[in-house]
Amino acid sequence: MSDRLFLSGNEAFARGAWESGAKFASAYPGTPSTEILEEIGLRYPEIDAQWSPNEKVAFEVAMGASIGGVRSLVAMKHVGLNVAADPLFTSSYTGVNGGFVIISADDPGMHSSQNEQDNRNYAKFAKIPCLEPSDSQEAKDFVGLAFNISEEFDTPVLIRSTTRLSHSKSLVRPGTRKEVEAKPYIKDIKKWVVIPAHARRLHILVEERLQRLEAFSERTEINRIEPGDEPSLGIITSGISYQYAKEAFPQASILKLGMSHPLPKGLVRRFSQMVDRLWVIEENDPFLEEEIRAMGIDVVGKEKVPICGELNPDRLREAYRGGTTATVRVEDLPSRPPALCPGCPHRGFYYGVKKLGLTATGDIGCYTLAVLPPLSALDTCVCMGASVGNALGMEKALRGRGESPIIATIGDSTFVHSGITGLIDVAYNQGGITLCILDNEFTAMTGHQDHPGTGRTLRGEPTARLDYSKLAQAAGIERVKVIDPYDLSAVIEALKEETAIPEPSVLIFRRVCALKARREGKIHKVNPDKCVDCGLCLELGCPAIYHKEGKAAIDPLLCMPGCNMCQQVCKVGAIEEG
Repeated sequence: MSDRLFLSGNEAFARGAWESGAKFASAYPGTPSTEILEEIGLRYPEIDAQWSPNEKVAFEVAMGASIGGVRSLVAMKHVGLNVAADPLFTSSYTGVNGGFVIISADDPGMHSSQNEQDNRNYAKFAKIPCLEPSDSQEAKDFVGLAFNISEEFDTPVLIRSTTRLSHSKSLVRPGTRKEVEAKPYIKDIKKWVVIPAHARRLHILVEERLQRLEAFSERTEINRIEPGDEPSLGIITSGISYQYAKEAFPQASILKLGMSHPLPKGLVRRFSQMVDRLWVIEENDPFLEEEIRAMGIDVVGKEKVPICGELNPDRLREAYRGGTTATVRVEDLPSRPPALCPGCPHRGFYYGVKKLGLTATGDIGCYTLAVLPPLSALDTCVCMGASVGNALGMEKALRGRGESPIIATIGDSTFVHSGITGLIDVAYNQGGITLCILDNEFTAMTGHQDHPGTGRTLRGEPTARLDYSKLAQAAGIERVKVIDPYDLSAVIEALKEETAIPEPSVLIFRRVCALKARREGKIHKVNPDKCVDCGLCLELGCPAIYHKEGKAAIDPLLCMPGCNMCQQVCKVGAIEEG
């Protein structure tokens, strides 16, 4: 084994779980956390790893493994912890048996998310410890530390990562696996059954534990003072912000908080007395700043350091000079809108939606890109599974007012995640919407992970495959059809028919993701002698189609063999097989 490995933060988290003797790990894929479970599943067979239908289930299964006595880990992106918040708060009361670690990957700057919430607040709210690694070495090491803290203090432990930490690579000193014997499960209803009478006693234990954790936070070596050459300036920071602060202000003294909750107040007070000016540098919320100000210590924080977006050394230097934004801002850069891939089956579906002028509630997935021109086919996008409930509410509010029909659009993995209960609500409460499941046979947006609708486990083993048609019928939906989204006439006909009736229906548009499909058939080309430059093919928004010398043209390197949507929309026969 090499004495150094070059690992991303996510790879290091996986390595840390393995070295620490973890025996179970679960997750629902979500950028920037996805690779943690992929790495565990690919490289560490000693850990039983699984994709779960959603983050709440993933949390509950990992918690169950902890109750059963083994070290367990659950990983998710920041908004995934919203889904798992219910068991999170109760797990703080029950505590653990085997160590239980939660990795939450926040997304400052919203590179792939609908918000940039700061999940350190969850640790404070749930009254559990929060660790914040600053590089891949710490990402690995903090997993082991988190398991030790979890078992010593009988608590789940939250590790907060961010996009920059999860996806950046740095050198790591690997260790060997520590085999941790499973603890026996002992029946204890006063600990595990959280009825009010038990919970009142458990709450007292949580508050006592928090005091002991604060004492631990004072003495742990991951909270440390790094004296600088310029003692007048002191910086309190944590996580990836530590790296930015070190680069921007190499002369400053720094209090690095690897454990940001509970706050080591005594250490903070001692550090504040060592310097003349005190800055708090942290991404997103003034989490540390507010606690330090509550101690009566004057600091410079979010009045200088930006609260929105991802930090970097340039933004910090600009803040120090008196500004509040970086010299080069993302919003000042040339726009490069993302697009559905060439041959994407979602394109055929949304082309039909736009042609019919339907009101379409959207969801979280690749297909969210259909909101952009030229398709411009989505009306809403809120969170995982919201398309179904949004459509039902809109349909009831607009019923009888002459508005266009309402459809809900949702991907296969997202439907499994949190769309099923919405469909049950539609049937139960007599909705009239058409639910459109865009089934490309993968959790495609996060890198083609499997899910219960694919018939394969995380490690590719064959397993039970969820049948959406039977599920919809069991929920009480009588009208269910499967359509090929490459067949534009079939797409339009099915949408016309189902949106014209006042009862609920489910349409399953099934075609494998273009990036995973077998490239069969011929590519297409434009015959310039026949092209009249009408622009109909450009309305598909396919990246392979472009303008050249006043005519449409198709890039042969981008064209997806077997997808003939452009040929279907051309009215003059100018698009031919190449």
